[in-house]
Amino acid sequence: MAKILVLPRIIRDHAAAERTRAGLWIPVALATGAGSYFTLPFEPGLGWVPMAAVFAVAFGWLAAVAETTGTRIAFALIAAFVLGFGAARLRTDVVAAPILSHRMGPIHLDARVVQSEPRGNGSRLVLEPIPTARLPATKMPRRVRFTVRAHSDVPEPGSWVHVLAILMPPPSPSMPGDYDFGRWAYYQQIGAVGYLYGKPKPIPPVRPETWSERARSALEDLRTRMTEHIRAVIPGNEGVISAALITGERADIDPDDQTAFRDSGLMHVLSISGLHLALAGGVFFWVIRALFACFPRIVLKHPIKKWAAIGALLGSTFYLLISGCEAPAVRSWVMLAFMFVAILVDRPALSMRSVMLAAAAIILAAPENVLDAGCQMSFAAVIGLIAMAEWQQGRSRDEAKKTLWRKAWRYVLGICVTSTIAGLATAPISIFHFDRASPFGILANLAALPVVGAIIMPAAVAAMVLMPFGLDTWPLIAMGKGTAIMLAIARWVAALPGAGMAVPAWPGWCVALMMGGGLWIALWRRGWRWLGLIPIAAGLLFVPMVRPPDILVAQDGRTVALRLDNGRLALTQKPNDKYAAASWLRRAGDDRLPQDAIGGPGLKCDALGCIAHLKGTLIAVDARAEALAEDCANAAIVISAVAAHRICNGPRLVIDRRDAIIDGAHAVWLDTPLRVEKAEDARGLRPWSGRYQRLHRTQ
Repeated sequence: MAKILVLPRIIRDHAAAERTRAGLWIPVALATGAGSYFTLPFEPGLGWVPMAAVFAVAFGWLAAVAETTGTRIAFALIAAFVLGFGAARLRTDVVAAPILSHRMGPIHLDARVVQSEPRGNGSRLVLEPIPTARLPATKMPRRVRFTVRAHSDVPEPGSWVHVLAILMPPPSPSMPGDYDFGRWAYYQQIGAVGYLYGKPKPIPPVRPETWSERARSALEDLRTRMTEHIRAVIPGNEGVISAALITGERADIDPDDQTAFRDSGLMHVLSISGLHLALAGGVFFWVIRALFACFPRIVLKHPIKKWAAIGALLGSTFYLLISGCEAPAVRSWVMLAFMFVAILVDRPALSMRSVMLAAAAIILAAPENVLDAGCQMSFAAVIGLIAMAEWQQGRSRDEAKKTLWRKAWRYVLGICVTSTIAGLATAPISIFHFDRASPFGILANLAALPVVGAIIMPAAVAAMVLMPFGLDTWPLIAMGKGTAIMLAIARWVAALPGAGMAVPAWPGWCVALMMGGGLWIALWRRGWRWLGLIPIAAGLLFVPMVRPPDILVAQDGRTVALRLDNGRLALTQKPNDKYAAASWLRRAGDDRLPQDAIGGPGLKCDALGCIAHLKGTLIAVDARAEALAEDCANAAIVISAVAAHRICNGPRLVIDRRDAIIDGAHAVWLDTPLRVEKAEDARGLRPWSGRYQRLHRTQ
């Protein structure tokens, strides 16, 4: 009892001793405020933005004048929380653009190509359409993402095309709580998706380009020419992967090789992010500093380290631009930029403070990043590695006794430790978003990262620098050899038994507990940091206690899955919504393809539909209206691909196609009473949801 009573005093003493670290929690409070905004079931009014600004200033002032450390920290965190919430609400209004509320087409559109990439025999395009009589400027989506199924030349970004298209609203999640593509599309100003009839036809420009559009088009043209040149020098799939590591064009990578990278834990190498920019920046910094070091007069009279930091920052910026400026790369560049700026102002380049400053800048600029898997994993890995580096700084080192063998051992050990730390930090996030675990990721990274760091990325930097002079052939050949070694490692590790395990979906609140515990361990330095193990353990403990749904219905009302007595999902028929079916299986930790999960023991089907007894409940899934009368009289739950509510009055639950269209995907638990969750309920009345669009259309 006495120990419990002194616990507040112990915590207060630790907090006082680490008051200089308290500022590291301000970006965490910003992220929590932004994240809280996205969890709301309704859209707060725009008046919340000035209100949040007032509260943030008020609490910031209270933090500045507070007398005690604890009070000062508390007020500062509240101010940051409110600021993050207000920034998220303001961002939602800034990017607002029309969203299509219902299916349309075929419709003729003239549009400017924003993005284009080949996809198998077709391509994927993001277009900026010109308003038409059927879709005036107030209703025309600013951007539309199309799938081109016909084999055709992929139009270049900046060109203009005429298309005959079917337009649809961005899809809602495949099940309640799943990934919300519509929310992502909202912040990209993509207000519709669809597909084309035939091929896009080139047309003359409908309007003159702005200077920013011309700059982006020129940059995209440079990327395209660089990609073609790299693939010409390096033949085969090694050339495709090498081009992806420089220009970010990954669409043509062989699907089997992509699976090998994913299952081996090396998928992060294919996505230009922190690893690539850090290595590229490091190579630029080291080479520039080494060149200046060849001239003693310059070394003695000038700050060559700062000059090298400026050169490395410029080189990293160029690499970012030609890589396509994808979100993970932009975030990594911001972190790298803070590190080089720290060198310019004589501060430690790699510190927790610089990383958290970068996090604050990213959250305030684009608060939706707090929900992004890449953002979460990038910062989790970097924060974990810096926490490890800070711990190592306190240990004594005997540099004089280091032999070549000991240096080699420390290098191998360093890769093992960093891979382990980064893997542990990102594992819960990766499982939550992708429902997969890579148990041999440490082995793959141990074998591949030396190749990436010593061969591939230095050769890539040399090729970028020498390409304008036509001297890039040998660096590209060296890069291709390194890529071939990395690809062989990925294939070997992916072939090991148990590689790339499918893992059932983890609840978001469990992952939030683990992330909070991890941050507690990483951001503090005294012994109380290990209290963070408690929420981590709690999150892991509750994961297996969450029961998955027994029935899943997709938004089309036709794709249905039942969890049979053997615990596995079974589709009642060939899925009309293949994406939803694949997502259900993935989130169930099931590696089967949708076509392999049709039917199962206890599920009886014919041309009219299916019936099954699950947990003492008779469930009928009707494909045709002819089966409704009998099933409505006998079944406790009826799921119908046609309108059924006027006919079915006896069952405990009826879900028909209209329900699915209006409320989105359904998930049902056979509890007492029945528990039903709907995708649109989970999304809330938000600007990116179907309900919000329908409500505002009728007003």
